[in-house]
Formats: sequence, structure tokens, C-alpha cells
Amino acid sequence: MDKIPVKNLDKLPKTAGVYFFYAKKDLIYIGKAINIKDRVKNHFHQPSYRDNLFIDKVTKIDFIETNSEIEALVLEANLIKKHLPKFNVVWRDDKNYFYVAIDHNQNGIPYVFITHQIHKSKTLHIKSSAIGPFVEGNAIKKVLKFLRKVFPFYTSKNHPKQKCTWCHLDLCPGPNPDIKDYKNNLKKLSLILQGKRKSVLSSLKKEMHNLSKEKNFEEAGKIRDKIFALERVMEHTKVISNEITHAKWLKTQEELREILDFDSKISRIECYDISNIHGKNATGSMIVFEDGNPVKSQYKKFRIKMKNEPNDIAMLKEVLQRRFSHEDWTLPEVILIDGGIAQLNIAINTINKPKNVRVISIAKGKQELFIEGKKNQIPLKELRQDVYNLVKHLDDEAHRFAVTYHKSLRKKSLGLNN
Repeated sequence: MDKIPVKNLDKLPKTAGVYFFYAKKDLIYIGKAINIKDRVKNHFHQPSYRDNLFIDKVTKIDFIETNSEIEALVLEANLIKKHLPKFNVVWRDDKNYFYVAIDHNQNGIPYVFITHQIHKSKTLHIKSSAIGPFVEGNAIKKVLKFLRKVFPFYTSKNHPKQKCTWCHLDLCPGPNPDIKDYKNNLKKLSLILQGKRKSVLSSLKKEMHNLSKEKNFEEAGKIRDKIFALERVMEHTKVISNEITHAKWLKTQEELREILDFDSKISRIECYDISNIHGKNATGSMIVFEDGNPVKSQYKKFRIKMKNEPNDIAMLKEVLQRRFSHEDWTLPEVILIDGGIAQLNIAINTINKPKNVRVISIAKGKQELFIEGKKNQIPLKELRQDVYNLVKHLDDEAHRFAVTYHKSLRKKSLGLNN
């Protein structure tokens, strides 16, 4: 089909696949997606700093649909290697690219591992081979984890003389493998990672047919099981969906750091809220997000000890003092407070925190975000969508947790628990 002009993004499919950005006739970028339409729109509507290097140059878009995320991942790697688009190659020397390497130990037995910058590696033997580049490290690790169930392989040079844990899980060839069979499996693994799934399936079916003709039904059954397992893996649409979430978090983190003018990596965020009615049954909540996701096992609730007075700022101060008296609790990189400039200042002045912890507050009335060290607040509507969603999710979750505890105390005080 003809390439799609940028103004016609709605014509893109909502399927897994690989997309191509063109600047007039030049292919400048290749990416993969579980949903091509949504992913491409994100490039334009919520650009990262990398997107800003090329997104205004894009005039047309093309795509190839695939049956699954795994096929998209493999196809993306092979197309980047084939076409070397300018804005993929720009990042080749950083650690965003990964390769699946197959090397051999001193006995000539191959093993599989993931590495960066294979073309610069000084550790690989001449016999080694590498497949890639893969953009997402965690994604290719998950793919290998599933493929290992079909084609067991070693992940280190030497295997102990006895069976290892992986052997008992049928993920390792064991201490005394059939070398010919093992190498044949690795060849098939390599072909799959090069996008030659149909060739591998055809080869396996031929092997199964030949074994059946020889009446070796037990071995034929094993090959049949490999075929079914491989087809399930390659057609699975959610094998690497967690990595999509992880990739989204990396983008959101990048945008959040830019807004906060923050150099450190952001992993843990804590959010605080106070709930009370005229100071009675006052409670405070602390909720925790790690890598953009709630960690409910680390939520904390505080029953306010100060006198029953409607003083949210004093209550917040009490909660923060109690929380940060626990030196054994993990420190966050970002602290979000429910409230405006007054709550922000009381938090900054209360917490004896290191420099790599940033305090922000959300004023829901005026819909503004206050940031430690910045004079001007930011209207929430001006935040990039991913950051806006994160801030709102944090605040809503802290409010929900505080209100739930407050209601339970109120019911208890009214004798309504039974």
C-alpha cells in the first residue's frame, strides 16, 4: 500500500507490527509496537527528547503488520540491521541496543547470552555469532525465556557434572547432551531470532514426518510438542506486554525528570494525603509507586495523634515526621503532597532529606503543580499526558487510601463496625 501522510494517522492499524518514518524519500527511523496506531501517535503527541530530534522531519509513514509482539520485536531488529535508518543508528553506540550472542567454550559447545555492542566486544571467540540489534533488553530476555522452553540451551560456558536447576525445568540440555541435536536446536533458535519462523516450523514438520515414517513415534511426539509450543509462543500477544509498560515508564520518567530538572533516576515515588472531618478521626496516608506502578504492600496509614483540630498542615507535618523517623525505610526520589504552596513548604522544611529527593505538591482547586526550587507553578493541563496521568493516579490513590482508613475509624467511633 502507499505510504500514509502524517496528517492521516487515523488510517494506521491497531495491530502489532513495525512502523517506518520517512523524511520525503529517506527512511529515517524504524520502531515496533503492539498497537501501531497508538504508538505512532505518541511520537507526535507526546514526543520524548529523542523524538524531538527527528519528528518534525517526518512526512510519511509506512508499516508492516505482524501476528504478535515477538514477531514485531524480531522484525524490527532485522530491519534496523538491514536499512540502518539515520535516527536508529545515532543511538547504536549507547547501551540501548542488545544482541543475542552464541559463543563456544573450549570444548566447542555453544552457549547463549545477551550483550551490548557486539561489534566492539573483545570477549567473543571467532566462532561466535550475534543476532540483533534489539532495542529493548527486557523484551528480548522474555522472548528467550519462552523460546528456551522449546529449544533448551546453556547460558554459561561450563555446566556442572550433575544436573542443574535448569535441567530439572527442562530448560537446559544437561551435563551430557547430544551435541548434534543441541546444535541443531540452536540453529533453529537463531533462525527464529532472524525472523525465519516459517522455515523452522517447516523443518520441524519434516523431521516429525520422517520420524513417523520410521515408526519412531516417541521422538515424533517430542517434535510435535516443539511445534505446538513454538506456535503458541510466536502467536502469544502478551508475552512482552510488561516490557511495553516498562518502556512507557522509561518515557514517563524521562519526561518527569525534565519537568523537575532532576538528574537522578526516578524509581520510587511516595504520595501523602490527609483525611478528616473538622479534625476528628484524622488520618494520613502514604502510598508508594515503583517504576510507575503501585506497590500496595508498602502503603502506610497513620492515625493522627495531635489534638482534634482542623489543621491539615500540622497533620501533614506529623505524618511526615513519623514517616521519616524510620531510617530503615527506603527513601523515595520524589515526594508528592496533596495541597498547594503551604503544604509544599511544610514538607520541605520538615523532611531532613538528601539532595536527590525532590518534593512536589498538587493543588487540586486550581489544578496546579508546585515544584521544589521553582518559582512558578505548572497548570496540570500543560503537563505531558503521561506525567499528568501519573500525578493524578498517585494523588487519587493516596486520597482513596486515606479516606478508606478515615471511614473505618469513624465507623468504629460510632460503634458501627459490627
